[in-house]
Parts: sequence; C-alpha cells; structure tokens
Amino acid sequence: MTLGPDFDTHMMRIALAMARRGLGSTAPNPSVGAVIADEASGEVIARGWTQPGGRPHAEKEALRRAGARAVGKTMYVTLEPCAHTGRVPTCADAMQMAGLKRVGCALADPNPVVAGRGFQQLRDAGVIVDVGVCGDEAAWVTRGHVLRQTKNRPFVQIKMALDNAHQIAEGDGAPVWVTSVEGRAFAHLLRAEADAILVGAGTLRADDPQLDCRLPGLLDWSPDRVIVGTVGDAGDRKAFRNVDGRPRIWVASAVEGLRLPTGVNALGAVGDGKGSVRLDAVLQALAKAGVTRLLVEGGPRMWAAFLAAGLVDEVIVAVAPVRGQGTMRTVLPAAPDVYFKSLGFCQADQFKVGPDRVHVYQRRDV
Repeated sequence: MTLGPDFDTHMMRIALAMARRGLGSTAPNPSVGAVIADEASGEVIARGWTQPGGRPHAEKEALRRAGARAVGKTMYVTLEPCAHTGRVPTCADAMQMAGLKRVGCALADPNPVVAGRGFQQLRDAGVIVDVGVCGDEAAWVTRGHVLRQTKNRPFVQIKMALDNAHQIAEGDGAPVWVTSVEGRAFAHLLRAEADAILVGAGTLRADDPQLDCRLPGLLDWSPDRVIVGTVGDAGDRKAFRNVDGRPRIWVASAVEGLRLPTGVNALGAVGDGKGSVRLDAVLQALAKAGVTRLLVEGGPRMWAAFLAAGLVDEVIVAVAPVRGQGTMRTVLPAAPDVYFKSLGFCQADQFKVGPDRVHVYQRRDV
C-alpha cells in the first residue's frame, strides 16, 4: 500500500529543494531535482539534482546513487525526463532500464524536443506516470527554462536595496551600501542563482561594481555580466575583469561598432534605430546565448525601464531599518507594497536577513 497524496507532496518538495540547489549553474539546461523513494516504507533512497554545466541530469544522478535499490520504487522529479535521442541514453531510457515502478512528475517540459515524449516512453514501458504534483511550485522554480522555451527570454529578477525611507545612495565611483553585511551576503546569493547579471552604464560609472559572487564556496558561481548603454572610457572598471572568457561579458548598446575592452563582446543588434536599446531584444539575445535567469541590479533607470516594458517576473526589495548616509535619492513613486501592486505584482514573501527586511513581489501572469 502506498502512503498517498500527502507523501507525494512531501517527496516532491524535497525534489524541488534539490532543483533550487542548481539555480545559476546549469544553463542552458534547466535545474531539476529528483528523489527516489519507497512508498511502502516511506524511506528516501536517493536524491539527485542537475550538476554544474547541465549534466549529468538529476534523474541519472538519483539513479546512480540508488543503484539496484531503484527497482520497483518511485521517482519524484520536478520536470519531464528527456527522451530525445542524443549521444548518450536519455533519462527516460535510464529510468526505464532501472526498473522503476512509478514516476511522479511536477511539470511537463515545454521544450518541443521533449514535450510529452518522456512521459509516453515511460508509460509504453509499463511505468505508472502521474503528472502535476506541486506543479505551480515547480513552474516557478523552472520558470527561466519555461520562459526561454515559450517566450524566447529568460526569467527576469530585479534586486533593490533601500533605506527605511525607500531611497538609495548616490554613487561617486565606488559602491555605497545602505543594507547590512547580512543583506549584502544575501545579494551575493542572488547573484549565484543567476545565469547573468545586468546593470546600466550609469551604474557602472557611479558604483564600479564587480558583479561577481564573493560568498565562500561560491566564488566559481559568478554570473555572466551584461552592461546596457555606451561604456565609453569605462574599460578599466571592475566588471570588465575576467579570466579566460569566464564569466562571459557583453555590452548591449544602440551604437554598433563600438571599441570594447579585451574579452568583452557586443551583445548584438539590440538598438531601436533611434539611439535607444530595446530591452526585449536584449532578452532575446541572452536567451539565444543560453541564459535562463537574469538578475537586474541597477540602477534606477534600468529598474524603471524593465518594469515599464512588462518584462519583470520578480522583484526583491531589501529595506534597511535606518536612514542612509550622504546624498540619497528616491527611486519609487510610492511605498513598495503600493507601487508593485499597482503594476500587477503580488507580495509572495517577506523575511528578515540580519536587521534588513526583504520583500518579494512576483508576477505570474506573463
């Protein structure tokens, strides 16, 4: 006798936690989580998640850990297993050969080379397949992959750090922080979970950000870098420093034929013909380059432009409990809750990071 739908939900949430481990490290592949469990005893036999670079896939990782104990058991996986022919056996092949009895999957894969084939192959082999367990949660974790397949753009997340008057500090060539040390560490975690990070050329000059992840153990998880605008003589900025082309660095400018620093590439034809950059074209070019998750860090003009274009999926606002020091600038026309609600966002979460309060706003209707 199986343990029922509550057990399915519990196991899928473990799989979703596994999927979150890989965010920022698997592009252009989605980050997937998998759990192999014994429904009779409730035991978790093995867990797996998509490995850095996108392979091995989560299903094969879980099967490798389970070994012969996978026979007759159930796998919970956050995204439909791949079944298209490649250089190696597919995940659906491996799951079939492992002798699984049942597969619970959260979400069908919109990628046209998968799109139902994984489920059908398993069912044809006699494996019971149930789809939709924690589907909404999986759709959000996998949103970057889904949007890249269906809208030809990555998941877009904005990060703001404000003082208690909802202002930012004016930069003068170096970063000026209003949030705490813990809040800055949280910002670096967001960088680690992104495939690319974007700032405007004005922020590049005002703050000279490094745009990397400096958390212990995550130094290799720094995202690719995108600068929007004309960089001019800013070639000595920290964001342009890299080693052997990693992370990749692009400049998205309406001006073609710019002379760029060594190792920096033009993103492509993203101008609107009137001297401005088309943000939708920037996102399309990034999606083509394999980016599934984009973090927009600044500055205020970039935030406003992405929001006005309706291209933002999530906004994370960290609010310090104190007033900022020095020259401050108001960046929102109203309090965050009021402003983002007026744009169609809902408040999905709020929590404290050190002394700072973090507000998460999401739009799921795009």
